[in-house]
Order: sequence, then C-alpha cells, then structure tokens
Amino acid sequence: MEKIKTVEIHDKVFEETYTAHIQKNGTSWLGWFPEVPEVKCEEPTEEVLLKTLEKALHEALVAEEEAWEKQFEEDVKAGKLDHLRKEALEDVKAGRFKYL
Repeated sequence: MEKIKTVEIHDKVFEETYTAHIQKNGTSWLGWFPEVPEVKCEEPTEEVLLKTLEKALHEALVAEEEAWEKQFEEDVKAGKLDHLRKEALEDVKAGRFKYL
C-alpha cells in the first residue's frame, strides 16, 4: 500500500467540508472519512473513487439527518421535550429573552 493522501470534499447541500483519506492499494484505490466511519469505498481509479466518496458521503449525511428528524419527532410525541417548552415559557414570562 502507498502513503495515505487527504482530499477535501465539500457537500453542497449540507454546506460542510469533510476530509477523505485515500490510498492506492495494488491496482485499486481505497477511500474513507474518519469523521463518517460508515463511508468506505474501493474503486479502480482515483477519479472514480473521489466521485463515489462524494456520493456516498451525501447519502450518509441524508440518512443521518433523516434518523435525527425521526428521533426528534418520536421524542416530541413522547413528551421528552416538554420540560424545554416549560423552561422557555418561564423565561419569556420573566423577561429573559431577546427579540431577533
């Protein structure tokens, strides 16, 4: 295996930049994101690998967002966030807020 290179990949939808680690391994290229461990790819060329990594990163970010939204909705329905609503209303009544 050759030395690991890093490449910045920007997701335009989420407006975030991630660092991909890529490495030539024999006749193929391996790539992954340390900050998104579920994304790991192997492709025949560096160019194809970078495109695949970009697509896989976006899909992982979408899945993470959907899971977060689902959990949030479940928490709201279960009343797990009611205490936050109560605290916010108490702050408003006490004048501890700013108009934005």
